Parts: sequence; structure tokens; C-alpha cells
Amino acid sequence: MPKLKTRKAAAKRFKATGSGKIKRRKAYKSHLLEHKSATRRNRLSKSALVSEQDEKNVHLMMPYL
Repeated sequence: MPKLKTRKAAAKRFKATGSGKIKRRKAYKSHLLEHKSATRRNRLSKSALVSEQDEKNVHLMMPYL
């Protein structure tokens, strides 16, 4: 059976945690930051977990995660 290819765009966006969950970065932190409050920017800078409903799709994109 041939090797499965990893979607490189997904590999750059998701990482696995030690317990096997999938980490992601929050949106809206790349530009237009001047009018966003400091507390909002701090909240956006923390990483989040991929929801259980979306984990299956991420595993399809990254079969060796």
C-alpha cells in the first residue's frame, strides 16, 4: 500500500499535544490590531484546541499526526 500524503498547509497550522489533542492558532491576530484592545489581543495570542467535530477532518489531512 502506498504512503499517504500529508496536506502541507494543514501541517503548518496544526500540532499535536501530549495527550493527543490537536492545537490550532486563533484567527484575527494578523493585522488591523491597532483598534483591538490589549486584552482582546492577549486572548487571541493563546492557542486553542480543535473541536471534536473537526478532529476527523484534520486527521484526514494529516494521517500521521
